[in-house]
Amino acid sequence: MLLISCKLTGKKENLQTKSKIANPIIEGYFADPCIVKEGDTFFIYATIDPWGGDELAVFSTKDFVKFERHHLNWPIKKACTSPGSNGSMVWAPSVKKAANGKYYMYVSVGSEIWAGVSDAPLGPWKNAKEDSSPLISSKDYPAVHNIDADCFIDEDGQAYLYWGSGFNWINGVCMATKLNSDMISFDGEPKAVTPKDYFEAPYMIKRFGKYYLMYSSGKAIDATYKVGYAVGNSPLGPFETAANSPILETSADSTTYGPGHHSVFNEKGQNYILYHRIFPQKEEYVLRQICIDSLNFDANHNILKIKPTGISSF
Repeated sequence: MLLISCKLTGKKENLQTKSKIANPIIEGYFADPCIVKEGDTFFIYATIDPWGGDELAVFSTKDFVKFERHHLNWPIKKACTSPGSNGSMVWAPSVKKAANGKYYMYVSVGSEIWAGVSDAPLGPWKNAKEDSSPLISSKDYPAVHNIDADCFIDEDGQAYLYWGSGFNWINGVCMATKLNSDMISFDGEPKAVTPKDYFEAPYMIKRFGKYYLMYSSGKAIDATYKVGYAVGNSPLGPFETAANSPILETSADSTTYGPGHHSVFNEKGQNYILYHRIFPQKEEYVLRQICIDSLNFDANHNILKIKPTGISSF
């Protein structure tokens, strides 16, 4: 077991206490976190920095203080390389438990989206497609950078898939489609549902009977990266950008720098946002750290601005 404490500036600092969970929550450099809970255990899947590795980083925790790291058999770069893929590594996972009781992963490898299936959060995993091909190849939607998939499962068990970014930090496109019960085929032709200030990393939640399409905008390499949201009456939109969007940005003191590519979960009636922030350094690449904060709504069901402080212990 690997027990991990908090890391801020290159040296280990034990900032977690019984009453407070401070940021970053995991030692080391990881990004694009998603989370599922099985029993009393949370499983966090994330990109290994810089810019992905041969596998994902996977952690389990019961309290967000002690973390155990795991290694999955899939996805790995060798098993997820197609004739049309590029040299990009394994990054940006989305894991959800479907209505059939199985876990499905939608992950970016080689700038394509691959789908995996497992009976348990830690696997064994395998490609959900019998021919072991990508779910969405780089050639399928050439105007879209086909990465950053998110699976949303509605209250009735119906699943939807969202994905898409842009090239050269401009013209991000958000694609969306309804999934069939096999979780890998599309019920209808995918369509663009892009909010006006969207760039990448879509994440859908449903609250108060409304659909909140959350996303990242700006550049993932600098202080302009941030989290915003748009609201619609249907999982497939149309979506209107909220008046108070964005809701998570670089802080005035730059302690939180370039926050984005998040996921959301609810524990004991409280919503939480799990995201990464940039650890500034002088190399040509960025290093990022996993953080957590509370996510709250006002009386009009707008998401409140987030002031990164960490959270109280569960």
